[in-house]
Parts: sequence; structure tokens; C-alpha cells
Amino acid sequence: MSEKSNVVFIGRKPTMNYVLAVITGFSTLNSEEVVLKARGRAISTAIDVAEITRRRFLSDVKVKDIKIGTDQIERVEDGGISNVSTIEVILSK
Repeated sequence: MSEKSNVVFIGRKPTMNYVLAVITGFSTLNSEEVVLKARGRAISTAIDVAEITRRRFLSDVKVKDIKIGTDQIERVEDGGISNVSTIEVILSK
């Protein structure tokens, strides 16, 4: 990734908030890449953000790469370890 890339962390906010963040990343920061990062249930929102951005707003944006993985997180209740899926979607102009 280039040093001009920026990252949007996907969480529980409405999908269009993240779409706006991606559009802002491309336009105001003059970035060639924007990275969407999500874990667990937010993964589907990350995919929605990428597709809405590409199809409705920025037709010149392409999916450059998709990286998947697993994070190990310690549970608060019993101190055990949980595996949580992760995804990175790299969008580029």
C-alpha cells in the first residue's frame, strides 16, 4: 500500500456513513486507495459499502485486493479465546 492510503474501520453505524467516508477519502485526501477493515458481523457491511460506493457513486473505483484472516480475542466473561474473522477490502482508482 502507498503511504497516501487511508483506512475506514467498519462498525455499527449505518452503511451510508461509511460510504461517505470512502468518498471523502478519495476526493479530499486525493488518495489512490482506501482500505475498508471489518471484523465479525461487520464484514457484510464492509462488502455493502464497497459495492454501493462502486455502483452508485464512484464508477471508476475498482476492488484492488481482498484479504481475509482471523483475530484471536480474549473473552471478558471467562477469559477464554475467541476466533473472529477479519476482512480488508482495498479499493483503488
